[in-house]
Amino acid sequence: MSRKLARERAFMFLYSLEIQTEDYALQRELFFKERRLSRTDTDFFDLVVTGVLKHKEELDAEIGPLLIGWAIARVPRVDLTILRLALFEMKYLEDVPTSVSISEAVLLAGKYSDEKSRSYINAVLGNLEREGNLSKHKKELIPVDELIPEEELAPEEEPAPEEEVQGSVNNADIEC
Repeated sequence: MSRKLARERAFMFLYSLEIQTEDYALQRELFFKERRLSRTDTDFFDLVVTGVLKHKEELDAEIGPLLIGWAIARVPRVDLTILRLALFEMKYLEDVPTSVSISEAVLLAGKYSDEKSRSYINAVLGNLEREGNLSKHKKELIPVDELIPEEELAPEEEPAPEEEVQGSVNNADIEC
């Protein structure tokens, strides 16, 4: 799988958290039962999701002033989720170029929102980039357990012994 897919899944999950805010651990567990990701992609997914959640107020404070004629509370949740995700990547993920974050945000808007959203998401993120306040912070992996009490975390599945894994194909690794 790819970061592109992990990013899209992170967007989907973050949007679902906008609608249903209770029981993060259960929602994450149910989300992954329906949509599997490789271990590497799950790490990226968790990095983005927990980062956006941890920095939500800061991200909104930077996005808000650029929403000419709009209050952040009136921005469609889909669009706001895309903006937050992209801005988090732009500020905190050293290994993701800013242009990639903007491009991926515009693609998500094209898929999940409308043409007007694509335009203003591109404009807002482009303005943030031009302002130059996006010096990359040290990449920080925010552990999921910082956001969820330990007792709510689902236990990790035991990995299969290596000799059983070799030569086998995992259906979760096949993209349809």
